[in-house]
Amino acid sequence: MNNLLPGQAEAIAEVNALRERISRADIDTMSLLLGQAYTHHAWTDKPVSNASLKDAYDLAKMGPTGMNIQPMRLVFLRGEAKETRLVPHMLDSNQTKTSAAPVTAILANDHAFYKNMSRTFPIIPNASEMFSNHKSFAYENAERNGTLQAAYFLLALRSVGLDVAPMSGFDSDKVNKEFFEGTEVTVNFIMNIGYGDSNAVYPRLPRLDFEEISQLF
Repeated sequence: MNNLLPGQAEAIAEVNALRERISRADIDTMSLLLGQAYTHHAWTDKPVSNASLKDAYDLAKMGPTGMNIQPMRLVFLRGEAKETRLVPHMLDSNQTKTSAAPVTAILANDHAFYKNMSRTFPIIPNASEMFSNHKSFAYENAERNGTLQAAYFLLALRSVGLDVAPMSGFDSDKVNKEFFEGTEVTVNFIMNIGYGDSNAVYPRLPRLDFEEISQLF
């Protein structure tokens, strides 16, 4: 092949080697990530290490985003910092759950992600101007791709053996003021993380069937 980008030959070889090795996740992996995974509402006292959080992020960051913009930002809270800075801004029904979780993550989106694009998307040198000169376009892309990254991160946490509980019940204005004032970062959602106590899981609620939500042409 001619006119390959730097590193493209290695990428092609990596994809081909992976396809030769594996083409589909096994049933246990599918069950761990989604099929038999539950949202957790209570936790064991087993601590969550920073290394496990980093392992999950290092996996999640490999998921694709548009033009590799990577707008997700993370704030991890434990102990007093969580109790004083975050718990008061949760809805009443989520305060006790958040207090009890070993770690709570604020998943946020940086609407000035384009400041990193010279490093994350060097293929087009002036690509950042697409967003820096069009803030509404930057906002739309940050929200879409940041949520996509957050979903990758949720699955990555499960893949390293952790349990999760994503929540949207909080005062976003107060969270943004507490953690991101003076920046272009805003909260997306909040997620409790730990090793779940299986005695507190709820029955699985109904999911919509493929035929209900799909159009095939």
